[in-house]
Amino acid sequence: MFSRKLTFILIPDSQGVSKQISVYAWLLWAGVISLSVLLLAVFFFASSFVDHHVDKSEMARLEAENKQLADKFENLRWSLAEANSRWGELVQKEIAVRTIFDLPEISLDERQLGVGGPEPPSLAAMSQTQLLAYNTEAEVDHLLRLSRFELQKYNEVEKSLTDLKDRLDHTPSIMPARGWFSSGYGNRNDPFTGRRQFHRGIDIANHPGTPVIAPADGRVKKYGTYGNMGKMLVIDHGYGFVTRYGHLGEIKVKRGQQIKRGDVIATIGNSGKSTGPHLHYEVWRNGKVMNPNKFIIKNI
Repeated sequence: MFSRKLTFILIPDSQGVSKQISVYAWLLWAGVISLSVLLLAVFFFASSFVDHHVDKSEMARLEAENKQLADKFENLRWSLAEANSRWGELVQKEIAVRTIFDLPEISLDERQLGVGGPEPPSLAAMSQTQLLAYNTEAEVDHLLRLSRFELQKYNEVEKSLTDLKDRLDHTPSIMPARGWFSSGYGNRNDPFTGRRQFHRGIDIANHPGTPVIAPADGRVKKYGTYGNMGKMLVIDHGYGFVTRYGHLGEIKVKRGQQIKRGDVIATIGNSGKSTGPHLHYEVWRNGKVMNPNKFIIKNI
């Protein structure tokens, strides 16, 4: 079949002369095969060239993104270092507050919040960037746990200080009236009998009508006229504290009324057994009379 000839007749336009060309069949097939091989080779090399340049472009893009990520992780680690430093400052302030107000301390072991467990099996196969990301994630997780723990402890401190503030608000701590000390707490000679006897409070002398103020928050427990004390007022401050005010002129509060430190509750008078206008002031705690001078840290 390949030894046969194929004849082609070329017919030009109407004025030309037709021509006849004969070629061997094998030569024609060789040409077709050679052309096909050439086209396949061109397609293959063109594809390889495009793939090579596309791969290089993609690789360059990925390398740029990887560098950007590495820079971001580095900045994040600096931020983490600063956050750890701030956390350390907060811990030191919390410890200081606990020391000042005699609150229970937190041990260092408890603050560490240690966790255990084996490292991931793929850790050794990680790239530098992957390893940096893994370590950063672990630090963020640890800092979050520490922050939640510290927030819980600050809430405990806040509650303790709130309770302490409430207790301080209800603890007598200021002078109940302006004036002059005319008699102190303890044994003294009775001004009427001259005999030695125990004086359960302090006497503050001043003009009649001088305001008497509450030395702490509390509730009016009772008032009325009681023998030698004359007009007397009793305030229950809670936490075991009770204050009593004698020889009053006018009582300005009602039974059961809630009062705040500094509220005017009465005026100085000369009622009951008294040598002149003054306030008799007593402080009781848990049923025992106390020296009022120990509970006066501020004059008015």
